[in-house]
Amino acid sequence: MKKLVFSLLFFSLTIPVFSQEASEEKVTTLIDQWHKAAAEADFEQYFSLMTEDGVFIGTDATENWQNDDFRKFSKPYFDRGKAWSFTPLERHIYFNKNKSVAWFDELLDTQMGICRGSGVLQKTETGWKIAHYVLSIAIPNENVEEITKMKKSFDEKLISEFRNN
Repeated sequence: MKKLVFSLLFFSLTIPVFSQEASEEKVTTLIDQWHKAAAEADFEQYFSLMTEDGVFIGTDATENWQNDDFRKFSKPYFDRGKAWSFTPLERHIYFNKNKSVAWFDELLDTQMGICRGSGVLQKTETGWKIAHYVLSIAIPNENVEEITKMKKSFDEKLISEFRNN
């Protein structure tokens, strides 16, 4: 009887840990598949891993792509056989309490150098899907002033456009 009680106690304490690991593994696998699909220019696979209302925010201030617009924008890149290639260097994954939403941040090796990605995933009936992704170019702190000066005229033009709309 003591062995049974101990076994039940042991499993009740370890199941949440295994569940967390399994969820992290599934999310990691999905994000890796998503990046791989882009690197291999697999348009259908890439977009099948996003929610229908998914959003991709690119590195340019004007790039706030809703799924349909992002598909149209990116299709020519995929059609050429080379979209983009992001290799994760580091990733952190987090979950809400009932494990229906996950969010992550990652450091990436890309054709633009080191970038930062972050995203939100939803657990759907068919598994995890990327609902929102943000890509930014990582700029070393010692270069921020130089970069800020370089983009000042672009920023002023964009601010003016936003204020006039």
